[in-house]
Amino acid sequence: MNRKFRSAATAVVLLGAALAAVPPTAEAATSVTYDPVQIWGPRAGARTPPSGAPDHNVLQLKSVSLSMAAGQTAYVVSVMIANGATETSLFDNEVRCSLPDGTSKNMVIGENVYKSGSGHPDWEQRALTTRFLVQAPTAGTVTCTGYARVASQSLLDTTVQLASGSLAFADSSVDNDIAGKPIQASVPNGLVKVDATTPTARVPAIDLFEVAPGFDGLSVFGDTEFMVCHSKTCGQTQTTATFRLYVNQWKEDGVTPCRPTVASEPLTKTMSYWVHHHYIPLHLPNVTVETANGCAPKFNAYVKVDWVSGETGAVQGVATPLEDSRGSTTTHSSDMSHAYVVPYHL
Repeated sequence: MNRKFRSAATAVVLLGAALAAVPPTAEAATSVTYDPVQIWGPRAGARTPPSGAPDHNVLQLKSVSLSMAAGQTAYVVSVMIANGATETSLFDNEVRCSLPDGTSKNMVIGENVYKSGSGHPDWEQRALTTRFLVQAPTAGTVTCTGYARVASQSLLDTTVQLASGSLAFADSSVDNDIAGKPIQASVPNGLVKVDATTPTARVPAIDLFEVAPGFDGLSVFGDTEFMVCHSKTCGQTQTTATFRLYVNQWKEDGVTPCRPTVASEPLTKTMSYWVHHHYIPLHLPNVTVETANGCAPKFNAYVKVDWVSGETGAVQGVATPLEDSRGSTTTHSSDMSHAYVVPYHL
């Protein structure tokens, strides 16, 4: 790996930068553009799936495929821009990757899109980026498919416009840790709450990992799916919280720090209950791999979430069960809040 993924002002710029970083060879990552489409979503309470899954309309979009060696890791990015909702609606950007051994790697990010004309234009259009690492356990073809999941948050059916978007293997070969595994971790199923009683959470988090000697730096990502109010009754309409991505480097013993912690700038956001699910992407593009002062190429990384005021909030873990399609008898799980690392050479 000899490229870095730099910060982007928007999700679309991020994907463009990621694709531009891939040289135009025959082995370069493939990409597709999503076609604009209006997507129907069921009203709240329209049906109760027997599996206990939420009632979503699920629209399969386009796919990308890559021939991969056993143990090879690729970087997947899906961008969706949603607007034009006739009712305030949940809109999820989901990617499911089928692996050569018959298993899958899935990821989903979502927010509520406000009804058009609500008077909150920033919330009437949402840009969602689902990005993660996928490893082939055996040699073969990995196929990743984008899906839009839509559900009305009112007693009326909805339609939401997928205005634009794209799906890509933004890098076809990302370096693993010394054990040959992708440097990536997701928050398990459930909610990690933050409030006045328990104001701090340190998730998503990657525990101690080691890269091979010789890397110059790490590009570190921490993407949080944050829920405002997760109880039946919400006393307030918003939550304010601060998000910050941290990386530590350690000496050989893995318990003694060898340098000051690297951290992103604090990001304090006041988040609406009606958007409900808030996507908070963080990125440290240039974490140097130090060798002085007894530093070993051993690290850990995490997002620190500090509740400031308002309603109880929570970091969302793996979403499960999710129907494969609306009314399907088969279900699956998709990771949500997660962190990952791309090592690089200059």
